[in-house]
Amino acid sequence: MCRRPLRSSSTRKRQGTMKLTWLDMRGAAHQQAVLEEALHQRLDGIVSDSLVDLDGLPPTVKKVFFPHGTELKELPDDLGAADVVIVDPQVHGTPAELSSVYPGVEFGRFVEIVDAETLEDACQSARTEEWSLLLFRDPTKIPLEIVIAAAAGAEGSLITVAGDVEEAEIIFGVLEHGSDGVMMAPNAVGDATALKQASAVVTEPLDLVELTIVATEHVGMGERACVDTCSHFREDEGILVGSHSKGMILCVSETHPLPYMPTRPFRVNAGAIHSYTLSRDGRTHYLSELKSGSKVMAVDVKGQTRIVTVGRVKIESRPLISIDAKSEDGRAVNLILQDDWHVRVLGPGGAVLNSTELKPGDRVLGYLPAEDRHVGYPINEFCLEK
Repeated sequence: MCRRPLRSSSTRKRQGTMKLTWLDMRGAAHQQAVLEEALHQRLDGIVSDSLVDLDGLPPTVKKVFFPHGTELKELPDDLGAADVVIVDPQVHGTPAELSSVYPGVEFGRFVEIVDAETLEDACQSARTEEWSLLLFRDPTKIPLEIVIAAAAGAEGSLITVAGDVEEAEIIFGVLEHGSDGVMMAPNAVGDATALKQASAVVTEPLDLVELTIVATEHVGMGERACVDTCSHFREDEGILVGSHSKGMILCVSETHPLPYMPTRPFRVNAGAIHSYTLSRDGRTHYLSELKSGSKVMAVDVKGQTRIVTVGRVKIESRPLISIDAKSEDGRAVNLILQDDWHVRVLGPGGAVLNSTELKPGDRVLGYLPAEDRHVGYPINEFCLEK
């Protein structure tokens, strides 16, 4: 039997920031336009039930032959340009059997999960096959959780069928690990782009810097925003906030004990409503425009990041304090916070610093984006903020 060696588990879990994205072109409308979009967005796989359709695709995309639903009972002698062939073992034979007949071709197994027996088939495939393409008929994600748990430590890849981009985002996050990839049929031009964006479930780390406090000032009343998320922050974690798009300070969550009130580990008392914070894809948002369902970037003291969902934003009038800091190369950073001792920022080593006790010479952690902003998106243009 000549079968390609399985990838290591580190590869299976997708090095980098993206999950696998397969576009199911079987019967898709606007095929040429959607295909061009998928190639431009560098989706990982194009799926077809026609070997002719796969011929001529560039080597940058994996060509997946999936004859399910066709009258093809036996595979052709020549699988042409196909890189991966997904089969139903009851119709075409097992991947192990086929690999000995077609050396150099990767084979995977298709499993449609409708009951306990087919769920066990999916678990077995996930443990043993190089590729497992799974279609769950019930809307609950509990069966997928079971398969992901069963596949822990296995070396193959799980590809789960999604009905739309919203379901794809959920699949990518099941049990925090998610499926290794998603196969989705496009309904319109734009779906390939949306699927690629949804696959970026892991965010890149940020290069945090130490900033030196140069001045603080009580600036009177104004509106500040508490950002309540749907996630539990760690003690060394918060969100980046700043008055200017090119300089932010790491505001800690209310994970640390405070007198007179319980901890609220989902909350960051973030700052005045005009302030910027970071979300996905390097975009900024004003605190004032965040709402239930918005996404913000949680950041720890080592610069590790993750995207969290906003549950609500509480905007209330409070006294405010302005904090000015500078980087080692002289770049100025400003943050306006609620003027109260219990509002805190993070310093080097995860030190928790009360904002009203900051004084010139103290060190805090911050981030210095290089780009200016237009409606929150990074852009290379002249922009003066002061």
